[in-house]
Amino acid sequence: MKFISAAFLSAVALSSSTVTAFTTPISNRQATASLHKKNTQLNEAVNRITPDGPPYAGPSSKPILDSVKFPHDMNRLDIKQLEQLAHELRWEIIEAVSKTGGHFSSSLGVTELTVALHYVFDMPEDDIIWDVAHQCYGHKMLTGRRDRFPTLRQLNGMSGFCKRKESEYDSFGAGHSSTSISAAQGMSVAKSILKKRKNNCIAVIGDGAITGGMAYEAMNNAGYLSSRMIVVLNDNGQVSLPTGTQSAGGTIPASQLSAYTSNLLVSKPFQDFRDFAKGLNRLFPENVQDVNKRIDEYARGIVTGGTIFEELGFFYVGPIDGHDLENMVPILEKLRDSDSNKPVLLHIKTEKGYGYPPALEASDRMHGVAKFNIGTGVQVKGKAAAPSFTSIMANSMIDAATEDRAIVGITAAMPGGTGMDIFGRRFPKRTFDVGIAEQHAVTFAAGMACEGLKPFCCIYSTFMQRGYDQVVHDVAIQNLPVRMILDRAGVVGNDGPTHHGCYDLAYMGCIPNLTIMSPSDEIELRNMVQTCAEFDDGPTVLRYPRGVGYGADKLQHLFGYELEDGEIPTKGECLCVLPFWNSCVVQMLTMVSFIYFLGTAVEIGKGRIIRKPGGVRAMQEVITANGSTDSTLGAGSRGQKREDRVAILSFGTRLSEALIAADEVEEKDPDLAVTVADARFMKPLDVDMIRDLVKENGIIITVEEGSIGGFGDHVLHFLSLDGALDDGDLKFRPMVLPDTYFEAATQYEQYEMAGLNAHHISGTCLRLAKKVDVPVLSEVE
Repeated sequence: MKFISAAFLSAVALSSSTVTAFTTPISNRQATASLHKKNTQLNEAVNRITPDGPPYAGPSSKPILDSVKFPHDMNRLDIKQLEQLAHELRWEIIEAVSKTGGHFSSSLGVTELTVALHYVFDMPEDDIIWDVAHQCYGHKMLTGRRDRFPTLRQLNGMSGFCKRKESEYDSFGAGHSSTSISAAQGMSVAKSILKKRKNNCIAVIGDGAITGGMAYEAMNNAGYLSSRMIVVLNDNGQVSLPTGTQSAGGTIPASQLSAYTSNLLVSKPFQDFRDFAKGLNRLFPENVQDVNKRIDEYARGIVTGGTIFEELGFFYVGPIDGHDLENMVPILEKLRDSDSNKPVLLHIKTEKGYGYPPALEASDRMHGVAKFNIGTGVQVKGKAAAPSFTSIMANSMIDAATEDRAIVGITAAMPGGTGMDIFGRRFPKRTFDVGIAEQHAVTFAAGMACEGLKPFCCIYSTFMQRGYDQVVHDVAIQNLPVRMILDRAGVVGNDGPTHHGCYDLAYMGCIPNLTIMSPSDEIELRNMVQTCAEFDDGPTVLRYPRGVGYGADKLQHLFGYELEDGEIPTKGECLCVLPFWNSCVVQMLTMVSFIYFLGTAVEIGKGRIIRKPGGVRAMQEVITANGSTDSTLGAGSRGQKREDRVAILSFGTRLSEALIAADEVEEKDPDLAVTVADARFMKPLDVDMIRDLVKENGIIITVEEGSIGGFGDHVLHFLSLDGALDDGDLKFRPMVLPDTYFEAATQYEQYEMAGLNAHHISGTCLRLAKKVDVPVLSEVE
């Protein structure tokens, strides 16, 4: 061992010029020293210590951060000033997000890493790719966007993720996980082919994102191609959210890789620069490599041990303390200056929420927050008028699972977002968090279905895109009864285009064997959960939007529900609605109502009429031949002509806007009669109800929270094949999300931009009925 140590010391000595020059570029040393003296008193005046208890507060001024507009402004700083910069940057993030809300603790955990990367590397010539990119707030502040933070995640404001069109410093856009290594590898190969002067590509990926299959595919290929790049593994132990969710795997992170890296941390000390230099022999000049090659290989096996990353072809470095700039900067400089083309994995250990005690104490480390009080960390959240659709689904699933032991829940690292944390508290042994692995989640569910379980695979609509082949190949072709629960369908608000659930109706609708449904309200959602639980003849898809239910008042006054004592009933109690209307039946009966129970399955493929001409109250009244009995809207000649009768066929929660629009239309014109129907199912369509609507109305409008190619296209396809369009006396308009991407804004603003709010629907009705003038295209300036 003495001989090994001497050899290592020799290697370190031969590379001493690099070791001693790590703080700042040599050409800037004198200027930096002078600047350091001038700023000493100023630096000492800034309190870099976070208070031990509330109220928490940051520095009263941020002199170093104020002097850094872009990364090159950091060149003059020394290590102590970089540490001060990191402290000021952390509190700038805390103060900014407290006013806007957003992803929070991820950026706090990588503050020192962000400073180190921008100090060592030369963006935008060098590329830094942030996986998922919800940890990019510090990066944005150091790249010229600090003054834009008041607009974070707002209409016409700054994105909460990296976005190439927003800044040249955003090398690669993201919002979903596990893409960074592939992107960095592609950039590295391109730089080599194009013979660019510099080839530094750095992928920053968390211990959660690296569990995704795509990350392994990229690492396997990187080792094979010997692509020059650095993968920074940010290991913070937060593989799934929130940490501590009760599941079949316990409350630990849903990742064996996390357990593996934790063992590395236990078995190895944090590596400082001296230890690291001993292990860099393969990156030294060839003469040093020749002398120490065998010794280095033997010693690295003893000191650090082999790792899975080395087996994949990476040069593994670490683990090192990701909050220690004094060690991290020289290591990154060594990697930057190496001539080696071998990919490197730098393993750093950080704490999510580091530097802000309320985040460190929270179960989810304050991953995503609303506005909050800095002094206490308490978030400012308005009281919801009704439970969220997510919680309604989870509690309905609990009700079904209480009666049926075959029901299990699956999520892909999003228990809090999908309601599986609620289900997990009640049924931990029947809750499975598979980590960031949507493909595995779907096929895992398919395997369960093969053996007779009833799996509910709960995934965001936007994330289910990642498991699409498995939906086709492993579920639909085999007609397995997997229940695919798609949360966050439609537009989602401030997270922007990477998270909108716009496409599931289009990409699911073309797959045979699927039954696809969407509720209009919280009561319908409860019943559809039960529908999924009872349906064993094939796979089902239940999609619903982000947001809260409507509450009892709106359900009564807008939807026309009869609720006993004005309260939404619990399971087992009933309410009266009319799920199906036929004009012949109505002429025979003065009132038709079907009683069904909360938690009772909806008949597959059956829609319902929710409003007849005259309003929802007309559902329980005798309908005259010429229109309304509702005195508030007027009676008489309403809807005498076929071209004055309009049917709005809604799929999903835009039904509320359709009902408001129907009232507006009839209030504006006494001749128009508007029927509103709730389709409930896209596959199979209620073709009998659609035929009745076509028979009675001259105008059909479909409304949905999805892209082109969804529900409206299915209805149009049916009408075409059924011959309903042959005579030219039917006007049809699908109202869908336009063929574009919606940036961050509120959900209302996004629906406004999409043209799917009530006044857009009423305007479409009036235009088709020729009740308003529509300018000729050539006349529009």
